[in-house]
Amino acid sequence: MADLLDDPTTTTFTVAHAAAAGDTDPPEHPRPLDESTRARALLAAQPVVEGHTDPPRTLDPDPEDLPPPRAAEAGAQLWSLRVEADEGVLGTLRRIDAVRAVVAACPEDLRLAHTTAEMADARNRGRVAVVLGPVSWAAVGGSAATLRAYHALGVRTVELTRYDRFAREAVREMNRLGLTVDLAGADPDTVRQTLAVSRAPVLLGRAEPDSVPDDVLRLLGEKAGVCLVRVGTDPAATADALDRAHALAGPRSIGLSHPADPATGYVPLVAELLRRGWQAQDLVGLAHGNVTRVLRETEFRARATRLRAG
Repeated sequence: MADLLDDPTTTTFTVAHAAAAGDTDPPEHPRPLDESTRARALLAAQPVVEGHTDPPRTLDPDPEDLPPPRAAEAGAQLWSLRVEADEGVLGTLRRIDAVRAVVAACPEDLRLAHTTAEMADARNRGRVAVVLGPVSWAAVGGSAATLRAYHALGVRTVELTRYDRFAREAVREMNRLGLTVDLAGADPDTVRQTLAVSRAPVLLGRAEPDSVPDDVLRLLGEKAGVCLVRVGTDPAATADALDRAHALAGPRSIGLSHPADPATGYVPLVAELLRRGWQAQDLVGLAHGNVTRVLRETEFRARATRLRAG
């Protein structure tokens, strides 16, 4: 067989050969795939890690309402535990319990994940990984002990919306525990101050890049954080926002928050980015690689801190 493959007389098949065999039409070259088809293929292999997913409006498990609606291309979701200010810690604990109940009621669709390894395992088993967090900053109650309790319950991200003395101590404690800082809703000064203190990369969740100053996006890129961009109903508008974040923060510092319309999903957006010339490796990072890296590095630094302490 090797001799046949190496023989040019057997491997060269010209139009003249085809005509001699009675086939007057040369073989057609396959048409290039359109952007939507390429987008579907990319997202099937590299499902999206949603940096902020609002749980169902009612968290009482009802078989008729489960599993919760989601984009078909979602491979993992950070389920928000945000509560109203007056609900505090108790409201957050109830929300954690309710989310666990929803996940338990959908074993064939959802899998609770505490680590990036468990996220990958869920994806390999055809489940969507559910990561607990972010928790509202108001529900921390100015207590490092509360942060430790949340971590023990499986929470992996906490919002930080203002910077003060406790926030500085809390960032260091979150780095030690392995809690990722989410700066969704924080003002630019709080973002700058937090980035100056945190040893682990951070998330800037539910972001509207047009409202984030240029220097903050550049600093986020320098610190290897990730800006999680809302996916609106207009793919071109979202792509414009991503182009700006890509240019200022860099391709390793952008991710996706959640789609405004789960039924539409992410294919139209990724198809638009392909039309704009985005490279496949940048789209893989956008879909899940960048957020996963932040979570993994947070885990790694926490583990290294514990080993040094031991």
